[in-house]
Amino acid sequence: MSVLIAVTALPCGLLIGLLLGALGGGGSVLAVPALVYLLGQSPHAATAGALVVVAVGAVSGLVCHARAGRVRWVAGAAFGALGTAGSFTGSRWSASVNPGVLMAAFSGLMLVVAVGMVMRGNRGDRDGRRAAAEETGAVAAAPAAGAAGLVRPAEPERSRRPERSERSERPEGPERPQERATWAVSLWDAVRTSSGRRTAARASRGSGAGSHRTRPLRTVVTASAVGLLTGFFGVGGGFVVVPALTLVLGLEMPVAVGTSLLVILINSGAALATRAGTGSLDWPLLATLAACAAAGSSLGNRLAGRLRPQTLTTSFAALVTVLALAMAATTLPSL
Repeated sequence: MSVLIAVTALPCGLLIGLLLGALGGGGSVLAVPALVYLLGQSPHAATAGALVVVAVGAVSGLVCHARAGRVRWVAGAAFGALGTAGSFTGSRWSASVNPGVLMAAFSGLMLVVAVGMVMRGNRGDRDGRRAAAEETGAVAAAPAAGAAGLVRPAEPERSRRPERSERSERPEGPERPQERATWAVSLWDAVRTSSGRRTAARASRGSGAGSHRTRPLRTVVTASAVGLLTGFFGVGGGFVVVPALTLVLGLEMPVAVGTSLLVILINSGAALATRAGTGSLDWPLLATLAACAAAGSSLGNRLAGRLRPQTLTTSFAALVTVLALAMAATTLPSL
C-alpha cells in the first residue's frame, strides 16, 4: 500500500465512521464508492473489502447497544444464521457479475438508501412533534381539571347563601392559601392520572410487541433476502434489517436497531469468509480504512447529540444521491 493511498484512506474512513456513528447506519454504503473511485480497487474487490468495514462498524455499535440492553441475542443470532445461505449465494453471484453491471446496480441501491433515510427522518420528526403535542396537551389539561374541581363544588354553596353574608362569614384573605393547596392537589392528581395513562399505553404496546406471532416461512425468506443483499453488494443492509426485525419478529425500534447489528455482523462475516480465499483483498488498506472508521464512529456519536437528526439525515441523503447519480452516469454508458 503506497503512502498516497494510505493518506487517502484516512479521511475516507473517518467520513464513513462519522456517518455510521451520527446516523446509526447507512455510512457503510459509502465504502464501495470510496474503494473504487478514490482508492483504486476493482468493483469486485471493493464489494468484498467493504465487508471488513461493515463488520468493524457492527462490532463497535453492538458493544454500545449491548450495554444498554437493546440486543436480543437469541432472535438476532437465529435471524442471522438463517441469512448465511443468502450471504454465501450473494457472494458467489457478485463474483460472476460484470463489473459495470455491478456498479450500476449499486448506484440504484444507493438511491434506495437515500430515499429510505429521508423517509425514516421524516417519520421520526413527525413522531417527535406528535409526542411533544401530546405532552403539551396533557400539561394544559391538568390546570383545567384542577380549576374545574374548585369551581363546581363552590357553586351550590354560593347559590344557597346571600352575597352579603358570604362576604361577612367567608373572609377572602385567610382562605387563599387553602385554595392554592386544593388547586395544587387537583393539579397533581390530574398529572398523575395522565402519566398513568401514558404508562399503561406503553405497557400495552410492549405486550403487543412481545405477543407478535412469528411466521417461520416469512422469517426464513426475509432473512435470506437480507443475507443475499449483504453478500452481493458488500453492505450491512441496516436499512432493510431494522424494518425486517420490526415487522417479522415484532421488535420495538430501539431493540431492532441494536439487534440488527448482530444480524449484520453474522451476515458480513459469512460473506467475508466466502470471499477470503480469493486473494483479492488488500488487507493493509482495509485495516487502515476500518480503524479510521472506528475512530470516526466515536466522533459521530458525539456529533449526533449536537445536531438535529433531520439535518444529518438530509445531508447524508443528498450526498448519497449525488454519488449515485455520478456512478450511474459513469457506468451506464459503458454498458
